[in-house]
Amino acid sequence: MLRKGISLALGMLLAACVLPPKERPHPQPVADDQVGLGSVSVSPAPQGWWKSFDDPQLNRLIDQAFSNSPTLAQASARLRQAVAQADAAHAGLLPKATLDASLLRQHAPENYIIPPPLAGTVSWMGQGGANLSWDLDFWGRQADAVKQARALAQAANLEIDNSRLLLAGAIAQAYVELYRSSALADIASRAEAQRQHIIDITRQRVAAGLDTQLELRTAEGQLPQARVARAQAQAAADLAVHQLATISGQGAEVYASFQKPQINMDAALPLPTELPINLLARRPDVLAARLQIQAADAQRLAAKAAFYPDVSLRAIAGFGAFGLDNLFELSARGYGGGPVISLPLFDAGRLRAEYTGSEAVLDAAVASYNNTVLQAVQQTADQLTRIDALGRERVDQQQTLAATEDAYRIAEERYRAGLASYLSVLNAETNVLNARRDSVDIVAGQVIARVTLLLALGGSFDPATSTSVASTRATAPPNSNDAASQATP
Repeated sequence: MLRKGISLALGMLLAACVLPPKERPHPQPVADDQVGLGSVSVSPAPQGWWKSFDDPQLNRLIDQAFSNSPTLAQASARLRQAVAQADAAHAGLLPKATLDASLLRQHAPENYIIPPPLAGTVSWMGQGGANLSWDLDFWGRQADAVKQARALAQAANLEIDNSRLLLAGAIAQAYVELYRSSALADIASRAEAQRQHIIDITRQRVAAGLDTQLELRTAEGQLPQARVARAQAQAAADLAVHQLATISGQGAEVYASFQKPQINMDAALPLPTELPINLLARRPDVLAARLQIQAADAQRLAAKAAFYPDVSLRAIAGFGAFGLDNLFELSARGYGGGPVISLPLFDAGRLRAEYTGSEAVLDAAVASYNNTVLQAVQQTADQLTRIDALGRERVDQQQTLAATEDAYRIAEERYRAGLASYLSVLNAETNVLNARRDSVDIVAGQVIARVTLLLALGGSFDPATSTSVASTRATAPPNSNDAASQATP
């Protein structure tokens, strides 16, 4: 009977309430099956992928970063805040009870409804009682607010996972750069030794009358160039150390403790023969972007429900009396209860503006999700192309390096024997130094590309299906399915 009465009252009030704006079409998320996010689900990526580098110093740096990183601390604080907001939103679905009491010393007016002998006197007025209220959430506004808050809390949790993934990736890439700079410094030191050796040979040839001071001064002029190259490589290595210390949450006091990287470059992050395209579906930022759509859609529904009457049940029970002596007598007791309906009639456009704003938030969440997905597809395709190209370059570069090493050895022997000029030795040395530098750059580039690809795929290369990753190069326009259903992870 009560529900019938409430429904009748609501029907009469709805005709006079502020009506929500007319529904309009919203942009849709990119179709899952066109960008590798559909088909078979994938398990979360395992932790510790960086251990394949087989370098204890790198492992220690990443562990320290997870403990000291301000970025992770901020993400953790945002998660706690989001969880608290979700708990507060859920509390809105439950009954609320309060216990109120007041004691007021007041003068009762003589010409008021209070009869003598209290009229015109000063006395204590006491009140005390319990209040119970329960919002019935007739239109699901509170429930949608809970859905929004929980989706945001899940997104905040994924933000921590994404921060950890990106943090480990940044340290690994900076560590490879430290390896590269250290290797180039070693090459420069080797070149310095080679040039000192050529200077010694040239001096012997000048003493024997086979060369002039011109060849000797030319050879001596090459030695400072090797020292400059070594200083430049060492400066790059120092900058990489500074970056690693900062990323791992440490200061300048640890700079001197860094050792030369001992990375097993060939064994680091080996690629399987096939990569399933649905690995993109476990990227934390993709999952978080889906949840942002879910939260925005729940916010829109809650804003729409705000146009309709708010129905709640309220009950009160307590005591009230003039004077403290009879405050708790039976005659001072009072109680009551019943439904309470609140209907927005005029709000100067506030509800309409809030609803329009929630639609804009939903559109922005869909656009952000689409951008995240398409960027993930491009990152994956770009790194696959780069890895393929570097693999072919490395094969050719190994042959080039072997040939230039042999050419330099032969040129040195011929120069020592007086069968070739210093210019031939200089040309051969230039070629071999360039080949050594290019080899280091290609090897380091391969590892950095594998790290970047791993980040693009959510933290692992472990295949879960036999679908080829080549399909990730194709994208599709937004589909026409419902945004809320597309947002379900």
